[in-house]
Amino acid sequence: MPKMKTKSGAKKRFKVTASGKVRAKQAYTSHMMMNKPKSMKRNARGTTELAEADQKTVLRNWLPYNRKKKKTGAPKSAEGGK
Repeated sequence: MPKMKTKSGAKKRFKVTASGKVRAKQAYTSHMMMNKPKSMKRNARGTTELAEADQKTVLRNWLPYNRKKKKTGAPKSAEGGK
């Protein structure tokens, strides 16, 4: 099976955290800022975490190699508890 390609636009727009969540830049910050309240501009700084459904879409379709592996089996410390 050939390698899957990462969507190049998604590489520039999204970052995946160590826990597997997707972060993106906040919307509504590019133009007509004089019509927006000061609190909205302040809250829109930096990045925000995407909604759960959007995270699934981004990871499944656009960033296939950033998905976290599912953990299977019991943890090591629980097996030898004597």
